[in-house]
Amino acid sequence: MSIPLPGGDPAGYPSGGIHVLSGDGVHKWFSGDVYSVKLTGEQTNGSIGVVHASVPPGGGPVPHTHADADETFYVLSGELEFLDGETTFVARTGDIVHIPRTIRHRFLNNGLHTAQLLFIYTGGGSEGLFVEGGDEPEPGVQVENWGPERFADPRIQELFVKYGVEALP
Repeated sequence: MSIPLPGGDPAGYPSGGIHVLSGDGVHKWFSGDVYSVKLTGEQTNGSIGVVHASVPPGGGPVPHTHADADETFYVLSGELEFLDGETTFVARTGDIVHIPRTIRHRFLNNGLHTAQLLFIYTGGGSEGLFVEGGDEPEPGVQVENWGPERFADPRIQELFVKYGVEALP
């Protein structure tokens, strides 16, 4: 749940900030990962979207591009192999990776432990793909990777188009 920050300043300055509590957001399973959407483009007037991701070993999205958003990743824990165009590299705890819109990218957890990271979309909106297309998480159940048939699902394909995402080989 997002709650507006406390009332305006005594001098009459308006309030309008958003405070998202640590356990809040929309939680979804998507492509074998657990995503918690913390801020949406709708909430931020299109300026930003923020997603916390838990990426288990073997997890990560298929290579893709975003037509309408730059994507910045902040690795909170663990390490992930990133694809940037045709180049791969490993990002570790504390690293930041910025991918401009239309650049082919993905990340993959090749490690033994779950990695945690933040996605920051500018402009916001791409995170709607997870909200609309993700599965409801089940407490105590391991998230399963999606196979090619799930990405070929017409509903997922429609959401890719809606949110400016193109899956690539």
